[in-house]
Amino acid sequence: MKNLVLAGAVCSLASGAVAAELDTNEEQKAIEHIAVVGASTNLSITAQDIEQFQANDLADVFRQSPSVSVGGSVGVAQKIYVRGLEDAYLNVTVDGAQQTSTLFHHIGRVTLDPDLLKQIDVQAGAGEATSGPGAIGGSIRFKTKDAQDLLADGEQFGGKVKASYFSNDGTRYSGSLYGNLSDTWGLLGYYSTVDRDDMEDGNGDKVYGTAADQDLLFVKASGELAKHHYLSLSVEQREEEGAFSARPNWVVLEGAPLYPSKASRDTYVANYRWEHSALGFLEATAYSTSSAFRGGRFDWLADIDTVGFDIRNTQETTDHTFVYGTDYRKDEVQSGPADGAVQNSEESSVIGIYAQAHSQITPALLLSYGLRYDSYDFQQRILLEEYYGTPVTDTAAGLDDNEISLNAGLSYQLSDTWTLGLGFAQAARGKEIGDGFTIDEYLYDGEDIPVVAGDLKPEKVTNIEASAAYSANNLEARFSVYQSVIDDVIFSGYPGNAVYNNIGELESSGVEINLAYRWESVDIYAGFSSVDVALSPRSDLYSVPYKTIDINGYEFVGLGNSRGNTWVLGADYQATAAISVGVNLTYVDDIDIDTLHQALENGWTDALYTLNKASYTLFDIYGSWEVSQSLQVNLAVTNLFDKLYLDHSSVGDYSEVFASVRGPYEAGRDIRLSVSYAF
Repeated sequence: MKNLVLAGAVCSLASGAVAAELDTNEEQKAIEHIAVVGASTNLSITAQDIEQFQANDLADVFRQSPSVSVGGSVGVAQKIYVRGLEDAYLNVTVDGAQQTSTLFHHIGRVTLDPDLLKQIDVQAGAGEATSGPGAIGGSIRFKTKDAQDLLADGEQFGGKVKASYFSNDGTRYSGSLYGNLSDTWGLLGYYSTVDRDDMEDGNGDKVYGTAADQDLLFVKASGELAKHHYLSLSVEQREEEGAFSARPNWVVLEGAPLYPSKASRDTYVANYRWEHSALGFLEATAYSTSSAFRGGRFDWLADIDTVGFDIRNTQETTDHTFVYGTDYRKDEVQSGPADGAVQNSEESSVIGIYAQAHSQITPALLLSYGLRYDSYDFQQRILLEEYYGTPVTDTAAGLDDNEISLNAGLSYQLSDTWTLGLGFAQAARGKEIGDGFTIDEYLYDGEDIPVVAGDLKPEKVTNIEASAAYSANNLEARFSVYQSVIDDVIFSGYPGNAVYNNIGELESSGVEINLAYRWESVDIYAGFSSVDVALSPRSDLYSVPYKTIDINGYEFVGLGNSRGNTWVLGADYQATAAISVGVNLTYVDDIDIDTLHQALENGWTDALYTLNKASYTLFDIYGSWEVSQSLQVNLAVTNLFDKLYLDHSSVGDYSEVFASVRGPYEAGRDIRLSVSYAF
């Protein structure tokens, strides 16, 4: 299920079916070259993995990974965390189209239909130069299906309808049509609609503000323009509507108002590939994404427009592979009251040049080395208007940054069964567009202060990893240890000479262990992750200096969250050719951290607060029955024992200090039944 990449080899550390092997050399070339740097915690998730859980949201997609977590039980508010760092630090792409910034810091920025996904590749931590600009915490690459993925051999046309029922609490209906337009071209059309009522937690109490309606339309044409020339064009349109709280990632107290809100995203992607020769394998991606969120207490509107491209060439010789290219991205965010009376904007752009190489020095030693140059530009504009009686001064800000990032890694095959890995990587990120709902000074009591400090520096990360992998006798095992240090963290909310300042150094360090064993028709897997995420703040930020501060999702929204040690354990059993069943166990240990440092400094509280995140254990079971070649039934029960719990990657429970500050509880037991018919 989870295909983890290490030092040029794919190790299946997972339950269930392994991703299908590629059938042709052309398909093999189409895959991105496997990373060495930062690869010790890489993983891939396939469409079959997603199907068996009947994934309903992002939390389901990453359910079996100990190092990737999703916080926020409300779909629109879900955020992904890798090694404790929030997805704002990740380079997230859908078919190469980058998903940037956030519309509102109380909601997530990644929204996808799990049924559309062909594969998900996670690069944990800063890695290779090809990861793209600003990949400080790593990257997540979502890849969607196309017609060729769905057509069986000899088929020219097909379709699939699917109905899913979730006892807690909703329905999903989807339909797709796909076929060959010619001998070389295929077309896929897909539509899904989800209707969710307020779910119930493990105590049987309603979690208010979790009801939503989601609609998605996806069209993708793909095929050969001519021999060795491949092109795909896709359009994705997604909408989600519901009545959410003023802060969707916080609990809704009894009697608290809900506000009608709407989130939308339109993404257009073109992918081109030219397989000329071993010295000329050209890949190009161009994309445009528009996302918007309207709602909240003041009926606010924020929208983000992104355009960009990536052009690269791959050259291969007997022992060396070279990838080099250029990428560009421009983002613009606008916000203001939904009636359009006032609008503020920020623009940022980054253009990069990169090169990455892999060299087989000896049969046992593989080296990876590369660099990238990025040039960032940031501009901010605020109109002279008044926000609900609060005067605002015309303020403009601009920054230009140029950075070089290096990486190097090695993989050494110690024996037939043992492989050692070591990696070093840097990444940098200049000031990019900010949160769509907080780019204006109205939220800062009308104070006439700069948006960004004049001496603001780019964020820079250094990532070091070491790993050991074992493979023999149906057993796969891997141990990895890592440390990522982000210097000059850019953040708002601290005292300083501007809204955004460099506040200090953020460190994410930890270990991960993965095991998998196949015994006849049973796949057994286990995983463990332990990570610490701490900020070493600038000495002038607090009247009482702190050496380090454990990160939490309330004070440090946009940076990260602390999580207890996480274990996963599971097994898959292929009972017959048509029937498979499985079980998954997740245990998260309790953790105590001192918090509310900013609240104490601002006088909102008179002491630090020790936040306790309680431990919890979750059981999930699932099964699949292929009734016929056309009819399939899936059954899954998540949170089997109806556990009441607050996910550690959600906002912690501060209700003893601030009544409304707590993340919503996760869903209790959910029985999921789906029936799909293919024709």
